[in-house]
Amino acid sequence: MPNIKSSIRSVKTDAERRAKNAAVKSQIRTVTRKTVEAVQAGAVEDAKKALVQATSVIDKAASKGVLHKNTAARKKSNLAAKVNAL
Repeated sequence: MPNIKSSIRSVKTDAERRAKNAAVKSQIRTVTRKTVEAVQAGAVEDAKKALVQATSVIDKAASKGVLHKNTAARKKSNLAAKVNAL
């Protein structure tokens, strides 16, 4: 544990930021998994709806700075390719 006051504050804010980022990343993994499962099941309509939702969640994460914009673009592109392959 740090002794310097600013370092103590940094530890606290880092923990808060890490918790928020973890929640957003978990949500990204969930919507990605649902999209992939819909593709594997062959449910075209469900896959398209899941893709729209996943795209929204990924874009929000990128705008908040949780994901880099290129990472977000890559994730969306990979999901779209899987859905379009149906």
